[in-house]
Amino acid sequence: MEKTIDEKVQGTTLAVAARKENKRNLFIESYGCAMNFADSEIVASILANEGFNTTQVLEDADLVLVNTCSIRDKAEQTIRKRLTEYNKVKKSRPHLKVGVLGCMAERLKDKLLDEEKIVDMVVGPDAYKDLPNLIKEVDSGRDAVNVILSKDETYGDIAPVRLNTNGVTAFVSITRGCDNMCTFCVVPFTRGRERSRDPQSVLAEINELWKKGFKEITLLGQNVDSYLWYGGGLKKNFENASPMQKATAINFSKLLEMVALAQPKMRIRFSTSNPQDMTLDVIKTMAKYKNICNHIHLPVQSGSNRILKEMNRLHTIEEYFELIDNIRELLPDCAISQDIISGFPTETEEDHAATLKALEYVKYDFGYMYAYSERPGTLAGRKMEDDVPEPTKKRRLSEIIALQREHCQFRTEKHVGKIQEVLIEGTSKKSENEWMGRNSQSTVVVFPKEHYKIGDFVNVKIHDCTSATLKGTALDYSENN
Repeated sequence: MEKTIDEKVQGTTLAVAARKENKRNLFIESYGCAMNFADSEIVASILANEGFNTTQVLEDADLVLVNTCSIRDKAEQTIRKRLTEYNKVKKSRPHLKVGVLGCMAERLKDKLLDEEKIVDMVVGPDAYKDLPNLIKEVDSGRDAVNVILSKDETYGDIAPVRLNTNGVTAFVSITRGCDNMCTFCVVPFTRGRERSRDPQSVLAEINELWKKGFKEITLLGQNVDSYLWYGGGLKKNFENASPMQKATAINFSKLLEMVALAQPKMRIRFSTSNPQDMTLDVIKTMAKYKNICNHIHLPVQSGSNRILKEMNRLHTIEEYFELIDNIRELLPDCAISQDIISGFPTETEEDHAATLKALEYVKYDFGYMYAYSERPGTLAGRKMEDDVPEPTKKRRLSEIIALQREHCQFRTEKHVGKIQEVLIEGTSKKSENEWMGRNSQSTVVVFPKEHYKIGDFVNVKIHDCTSATLKGTALDYSENN
């Protein structure tokens, strides 16, 4: 659950400007978290150099790739349904090849070839550079599989194409993999051990995005706060590094500062943070630089120490509250969002009450809340009985959601009457006459278009709100414009 799933973008088909010399069409569809969508951009970049243009029309495709998620059973079932849709097209286009990428590919490996007869190619998250060779294999009529997890692959040398972008915001991956063996999570098994990307390649990508007109980037990783560059290699091997490597190592706080200084007028966000990895240095760096947005996504998962221990979370609720208190003290205007799992194995009404108490303590700006779903291959799936009845899970989840809605309203109302800088991202979904953007806290703001355009930084006077959206009137351009 560390990977935040944006339900609005699931199944998005991606496209980028065609190259005249490319003769084949790639249809690539993405599911899951922001990491998967960022990975699809890397894949499209690799295949653009192999003769593939992207298309959003399935019936025009020569190669179909679906970038998959394994975080919940629902995600896997959605992808299996999509494979049947591809199969219908394959009957009229016999040369069409289908590949499964990402976490589901890594979890099921060559079982996918047996279970889904339509699949020609199975590619794990660390094997995308091998795609040209794998495509040659399937073009020759053979199935192809590469699900080898890497100790050093970060794709830092691949300049991702920006697919279906608004030209304003972009993801920049800084870490891959995860060392936190949370008992509910498949990520360590599908994305491997944690390693960080060369900071110079991160800065080069961000500088290039600025040149292309992008105004905001989100530094991305399963655990961004545990970023650690000491010349390459797995984070767990840092203890074996040389004295010089340890002395010159760059942690997340330092990287965040380097990025903020590199492009002082570019907004910087990051996700996801883990409570045990977030240090005071990171919060102080956020407070020091105006272009680092005031929003921290900080999964709590449960308010019960007993359940946190069962989850193998590496923090207690008291330590979590101390971190919240430090954020509130150093960054009074900072928005905080959460992930919560309801109905984890053995969860009692007392444990559930502790989670509601945690919600009341923090009063999060928004959150991502799920009923527990057993995932094959996780420690919880192997060792723990899914013993909380489904109706109980749903009732507890509905109580969590109801309380979070109250807090969303409470936090959103705090912005009313203030003047806030908003980066225009596009047209409002509800009105062609209004722009939509976000403030520093990541709250959506809508306001009349007037003469402003996408990509402008605008000072907006907030005069009204719903529980999730601020409404205002533009006053003028902000100093960042």
